[in-house]
Amino acid sequence: MSRRWTDSLGPDDEAMPYSDDETDDELADELAVSSEGEPEEPPGAPHAPVETRPSDMGWKVKANDRAYHQLPEFQKKVFLCIKKSRYSGNAIKTYKYNALTFLPLNLYEQLKRAANLYFLALLILQIIPDISTLPWYTTLIPLVVVLGVTAIKDLVDDLARHRMDKEINNRKSEVLLNGRFQEAKWRDIQVGDVVRMKKNDFIPADILLLSSSNPNSLCYVETAELDGETNLKFKMGLRVTDEMLQEEQQLAEFNALIKCEEPNNRLDKFLGMMEWNQEQYPLELDNMLLRGCKVRNTEECHGLVIFAGADTKIMRNGGKTRFKRTKIDELMNYMVYTIFALLILVAAGLAIGHTYWYEEIGSKAWYLYDGKDQGASYRGFLSFWGYIIVLNTMVPISLYVSVEVIRLGQSKFINWDLQMYFAEKDTPAKARTTTLNEQLGQIEYIFSDKTGTLTQNIMAFKKCTISGRSYGDPTTAEGVSLDRGRPVDWNWNRYADKKFQFMDNYLVAHVRSKKDRDAMEFFKLLSLCHTVMVENKDGELIYQAASPDEGALVTAARNFGFVFLSRTQDTITIREMDQETTYEMLALLDFNSDRKRMSIILKFPDGRIRLYCKGADTVIYERLAANSRHKETTQTALDVFANETLRTLCLCYKDISAEEYEAWSRKHKDAQLTLTNRDAALDQVYEQIEKNLMLIGATAIEDKLQDGVPETIAKLAKADIKIWVLTGDKKETAENIGYSCSLLTDDMQIHYGEDVNEKLSSRQANRRNEPQTVHQRKKKPAEPFFTQPGKNALIITGGWLNEILYEKKKKRRRLRLRRLGRRSPPSSPQDGQPMNDLEKEMRQIDFVDMACECEAVICCRVTPKQKANVVSLVKKYKKAVTLSIGDGANDVNMIKTADIGVGISGQEGMQAVMSSDYAFAQFRYLQRLLLVHGRWSYIRMCKFLRYFFFKNFAFTLVHFWYSFFSGYSSQVAYEDWFITLYNLCYSSLPVLLVGLLDQDVNDRLSLKFPKLYLPGQQGTLFNYKNFFISLFHGIFVSLIIFFIPYGAFLQTMGQDGEAPSDYQSFAVVTASSLIFTVNLQISLDTSYWTFVNCFAVLGSIAIYFGIMFDIHSAGIHVIFPSVFTFTGAASNALRQPYLWLTIILTVGISLLPVICIQFLHKTIWPSVGDKVQRNRKKYEMELEEEEKKKPSAFQRGRRSRRSAYAFSHSRGYADLISSGRSIRRRPTARGGPQDSIREVPH
Repeated sequence: MSRRWTDSLGPDDEAMPYSDDETDDELADELAVSSEGEPEEPPGAPHAPVETRPSDMGWKVKANDRAYHQLPEFQKKVFLCIKKSRYSGNAIKTYKYNALTFLPLNLYEQLKRAANLYFLALLILQIIPDISTLPWYTTLIPLVVVLGVTAIKDLVDDLARHRMDKEINNRKSEVLLNGRFQEAKWRDIQVGDVVRMKKNDFIPADILLLSSSNPNSLCYVETAELDGETNLKFKMGLRVTDEMLQEEQQLAEFNALIKCEEPNNRLDKFLGMMEWNQEQYPLELDNMLLRGCKVRNTEECHGLVIFAGADTKIMRNGGKTRFKRTKIDELMNYMVYTIFALLILVAAGLAIGHTYWYEEIGSKAWYLYDGKDQGASYRGFLSFWGYIIVLNTMVPISLYVSVEVIRLGQSKFINWDLQMYFAEKDTPAKARTTTLNEQLGQIEYIFSDKTGTLTQNIMAFKKCTISGRSYGDPTTAEGVSLDRGRPVDWNWNRYADKKFQFMDNYLVAHVRSKKDRDAMEFFKLLSLCHTVMVENKDGELIYQAASPDEGALVTAARNFGFVFLSRTQDTITIREMDQETTYEMLALLDFNSDRKRMSIILKFPDGRIRLYCKGADTVIYERLAANSRHKETTQTALDVFANETLRTLCLCYKDISAEEYEAWSRKHKDAQLTLTNRDAALDQVYEQIEKNLMLIGATAIEDKLQDGVPETIAKLAKADIKIWVLTGDKKETAENIGYSCSLLTDDMQIHYGEDVNEKLSSRQANRRNEPQTVHQRKKKPAEPFFTQPGKNALIITGGWLNEILYEKKKKRRRLRLRRLGRRSPPSSPQDGQPMNDLEKEMRQIDFVDMACECEAVICCRVTPKQKANVVSLVKKYKKAVTLSIGDGANDVNMIKTADIGVGISGQEGMQAVMSSDYAFAQFRYLQRLLLVHGRWSYIRMCKFLRYFFFKNFAFTLVHFWYSFFSGYSSQVAYEDWFITLYNLCYSSLPVLLVGLLDQDVNDRLSLKFPKLYLPGQQGTLFNYKNFFISLFHGIFVSLIIFFIPYGAFLQTMGQDGEAPSDYQSFAVVTASSLIFTVNLQISLDTSYWTFVNCFAVLGSIAIYFGIMFDIHSAGIHVIFPSVFTFTGAASNALRQPYLWLTIILTVGISLLPVICIQFLHKTIWPSVGDKVQRNRKKYEMELEEEEKKKPSAFQRGRRSRRSAYAFSHSRGYADLISSGRSIRRRPTARGGPQDSIREVPH
């Protein structure tokens, strides 16, 4: 079945769909085209893409005329009557604050946090004398510290953004001003400016290429910042601008008007028109240099700025910057709201209690008269607000500042991790945010780019088969196989690329001996059959290839002695060993995605005509002659190569007689002149000559994965993390890499777009036929899509993705309805359209459910927007924590959409890193980021929060029990200074260190046992259940801490005959019991003891006693009599052994149940972590033994042969070569078009 026929039945797998960005005009044109010349399409049939042109090009740019763009017609309203130009300046802005807005804006953002607003309200209440039960400073000091620390952190983050913006905006470029080129900063460049760029310069805006120093204004660019690819692309100026705009004076007089499409995010398309000298010239993407690309191999080029700053395509693809919060943050907020509710209920209950108590007892007791004539209800009202203040520590303000400190520390640990440092490029890991660390321990889905993220985008010639014999394994020059060979020494070849490594010394010796004609022909073919361009720089050959595959093959031929030296429009010159030979090129049959092969027809110096062809095994084998040798042995070798996930290409040749070539050449010329369906006509002519081929052999290229990618993916899969690959690459390339990195395996059943669409349509039809209410539809549990046992994988292209999710149909339908003047749903549910928004939503849910049933998902030929949409769907319908990882500007939207965004740094492109939350140089570091840092951060934060809530409940609820014995009078159970310092000094340091340093098992065991990661995904360590356990634990401890001393103080006599049962002594004993309990409790919860932890626990207790004895001393009371009122209370109470026994008993009873429960849990219901901890020493010894052993080679599983062919993503340079535009030398004298050398197509 031919590809062209299948394309008519569904979306083109090779096309990059941009339906979300298409304008209504484009789709209207598309609908018009489809309705005019064709019969009505069947219902639900997918639409093939149609070449469209917007009817209105609303963007106008005048060259060298800045005033033109300030005209009133180009002004847009910003606010009320304030207007500004619709053309953006070239400065970019990613920062949030400036000097004026920082304080108000930051305070506003912080006060949006419920707890901060609550404490501000509390502070206002404490100023009111009738209500205040605690001094105002007990709230003010912690609030100022919290707001100050957060503000400083926000300021530091924003200053970093300011610096980055400044660095980019202050880059230098040459701009044509006042008739000559002047150096200007990027931020000063405006639309309509003419700029000059030199070799290795970054392109400052989206620029129309006018001319360059290369022949025919050819300009090579590297797009690493856009898509992570390092192979060069070429752009070309219009012939008219190339011929007439070379000199500075000519450029200064250039006054063309450009009309083009509005700014958009489509990286694959640009339509426009240039009006100059009463002529119109069409413009397309090949004429455009996009911001973020880099000029390569072009000494100098000139261009006209079309889009600047925020209007450029790279910035348009950035997506919205989203404020990211962790699941724990959301939970914490809900829990704070729950505490608010509890606080109000408790305060209301106690206020009612006070009202009744005052009526029954207080008003009748003469000794309680305070001189105020206030009724019981009013006193109850005041008591309510008094208890709100007294119990405010249930909502701990220090919680937030402690969380910020812990997150900052965890971020620093990531930055300092030497095992995530990439020495080769001097790139450390970088946590670019401090707010998401614990979310790294909860990831369920990873969305990864392919090029530059999983792969290095470097191709290496690894193996080959020639005349049925395979080469490439380590051997000596005599042909003896070795376990570990040494690379070939290329010193005999002065043209060799010294970086090229090959282990088979026998093949090199064999080729050098010149005895094997097939081996000679094999490498001659590689050196002749390609579209590579060559540049001779200081005696060194530099190749530019349309794809890395081609470059790798030509480099291999070069090292084996067949060196491609130069080419002209109709010749190609190579050096065969020591002899230079020039071949006449009669025809170049270029690669495209349908043909999957390329051929070249050459005339040898002796007059022979020969066709060389290379292509995918699936297409080559169909075209081999019946008498072609070595078919079976080559096929066996291809099986082996494909099993090793190498990219294979078959090489063959055919001798052609002069008469046959002449007859074919006439047909070829006729096809070239065809006006309609030229490509199809050419393909048909190519078919006639590319048959009866003779097989020579096959090459095997390794698309180099980054180190450790398969192992990382395998380890993450064991941690129950699903990995989806979202790439703009072709389906074959993406599938091949899927096998290479072990994402796809042979035992998986692969489902493509057609199958997926069929299954989803079937499910939709069944749902339509079932009469159900909306509620039932949403609540009914979904049946699995794959009922057969075994693993499944999904490979879907962007075209099918749009088709399945109705992304394009919704606009088509809207336009059709608009034409008909109505907006009703389709009358027939069989037309393939969603009947309503609910049905569209259900379709999306079905797709996500199906994809999540699969072990692997690969989306190929997807746009940046589609990448982000896929991430959004999983976030929305699975409520899962997602991570996106990429390295190019086309990944920025996806990185911003996911809960966590990771950028691969150290490459040329830094756009992804600038938008990411975490950055490092290699994909393999992801396992350490998640399984070690992420898991530790999650465990530490959960332990910290559980303990923090517990210690504050235990502390605060003592007031509650005390109120039953104090007439519900808002009297506090502790001394004021103890309440102020409890969270700041007495109990903060040990829990802070647990939040920073604790680890259940070390990093090596965390990586050895990925299953340890599961509790984070399930959210089992911190949820409402844990919160209520902490609450009840706090209630229990507060009961013990209040009632045991209370019982001990009743009817008690001290050693000196005095009763120690006064309020102040009681406050000292309860406070001391609490400090011992909470500090020993955190000791029980600490898994990883260091000197610092030990010092913190003992130090906190020591600080408590030190400060208490100081503020209870007579000296400080004399200085501040109204502030320090507990004179001598501590020394008086704590000299009684009886009270020390009370403290010991209180602490013992508080901790005993916890010790028992922990013991039972670890012995009867141990978790995976408990089991690993218990056998820690055994596992560590195993790890040491494994490290001593020699690591075994990575074994790939057997699988049936697939075509591993994956050539360039687009057509090669054949048109460029055959037209001669890249080769003809520019005449020295430049005149008008009439003086230029005309190019005659052959």
